[in-house]
Amino acid sequence: MRYFIFFSYNGKKFHGWQKQKNANSVQEVMEESLSIIIKKKIKLVGAGRTDTGVHAKTMVAHFDHEDQIDDKDKLIVLLNKFHGNDIHILDLKKVKNDAHARFSALSRTYQYHISFVKNPFNHEFEYYISTKLDLKAMKKATEILIKFKDFESFSKKGSDVNNFFCEIYYANWTKVENGLLFTIESNRFLRNMVRSIVGTILDVGQKKINIDEFIQIIKSKKRSNAGFSVPPNALFLNNIKYHKSIFIK
Repeated sequence: MRYFIFFSYNGKKFHGWQKQKNANSVQEVMEESLSIIIKKKIKLVGAGRTDTGVHAKTMVAHFDHEDQIDDKDKLIVLLNKFHGNDIHILDLKKVKNDAHARFSALSRTYQYHISFVKNPFNHEFEYYISTKLDLKAMKKATEILIKFKDFESFSKKGSDVNNFFCEIYYANWTKVENGLLFTIESNRFLRNMVRSIVGTILDVGQKKINIDEFIQIIKSKKRSNAGFSVPPNALFLNNIKYHKSIFIK
């Protein structure tokens, strides 16, 4: 039987989601805790990767287990005691055997938090900017961004993907208290894509480049032409959507 596990995590202490040699990852920690509590070797398949230092308000992974999990609430309580404060299990749902945390996902939503005020209590989750930004120009660049499909210019160099095509369903900047919030939803994301998009649009907002130059950066398909990658600590994987038909009540 296959299960989807929904969870959140503070990425500060982790080298991203994916398990790797000589580095602490969310996947490794959760596989170890599940295996100990269930008393069977458990392998998790995540809905995607997150970079070192990136956080998740909602992340999803699936695992297979030969037995029925009758008391999911008890399992969730035990896992949360095991994980401490950095990982929190939100839910556990039984799904169809062909459901896949990554390939069944309809979309993923990320949010990036920018602050105009230095705050010693929130600095770990925000990117502080002291320069004035042209929000109108940034929104214009974002409207243009959605019209494109090929985002090679915003992909980390050397990424092992077959293509750089993504369908962005929504992207926008909104004013929040003392700052800005960038929200973007797409069917898929390339490595480093959100952080490099934000960095490039900030260049527009700081008048380092204009709208025409922003368009040319996208069309060039060269990462070296785009802006810098903003720090990971202000980036959150916010939501992952699935069709309700894959879940078993």
